[in-house]
Amino acid sequence: MVDPVTDTRSEVQTIWTRALLGIQPRWGRDFDDLSNEWRRLFAEVLGTFLLVLAAAGGPAVAAYSHGAVSRVAYVSAPGLMVMAVILSIGLISGAHLNPAVTLAFALRHEFPWKRVPGYLMAQVVGSVLACLLLWALVGKVGLLGATEPGRGVSDLQAMVMEAALTFGLVTVILGTAAGAQNVGPLSALAVGGYVALAGLWSSPISGASMNPGRSFGPDLVMGDFSHFWVYLVGPVLGALLAVGAAHALRGRGGDAMAERAAQGTLNTP
Repeated sequence: MVDPVTDTRSEVQTIWTRALLGIQPRWGRDFDDLSNEWRRLFAEVLGTFLLVLAAAGGPAVAAYSHGAVSRVAYVSAPGLMVMAVILSIGLISGAHLNPAVTLAFALRHEFPWKRVPGYLMAQVVGSVLACLLLWALVGKVGLLGATEPGRGVSDLQAMVMEAALTFGLVTVILGTAAGAQNVGPLSALAVGGYVALAGLWSSPISGASMNPGRSFGPDLVMGDFSHFWVYLVGPVLGALLAVGAAHALRGRGGDAMAERAAQGTLNTP
């Protein structure tokens, strides 16, 4: 029987040996192979489409069906969808599904900046496509699941809540991706569980978006960007704080295991 601890240690030693000799790992060369980039971008479009379909679709269908979908159900659905997406296509693109996550991985030197624009565009396209489908199916009911501050909640309060929630989300993502704490498929449970938990207790304040891409789609289709700054500034600020916390906890970044998590392992042996 193969000892998983010994096997992991051997893999890390191999990576470091290759680095010292100036040999780029095969999985790194695969990631630099642009012939596969369309697959990664398609995975981000598809994954974000499914996430937003659940996240925006819950409130929209609840309004369309006059409450047949409860708040508990529609704030939990995005977490379960994130879990499913990470487990099903995460190895292709890293399953960022969120501009704040892509930004955090890039700042941690675990995702190349030159690929950031493509990922951000793919996430926006996936979000908009999901909202267009919802519009076609149920009309512009329930604001198409647009995230807005709750009743009596100011934009500033909602922004701070989004920053705090995204700080926690990105901290969980960076932590479970790091080599020192890599938990493989269980990272999907951690991330999905966090998304669901955040929605359960905080959605009445800000809608628990934690994702500028998720908020952009409904706002574009509804033609109302009056609160969008909340869901752009809050998550970006939260991601920056999470990167700072990760630096304090684990150093500068560039962890080999985290790079694999952020970039996917398409065509990796």
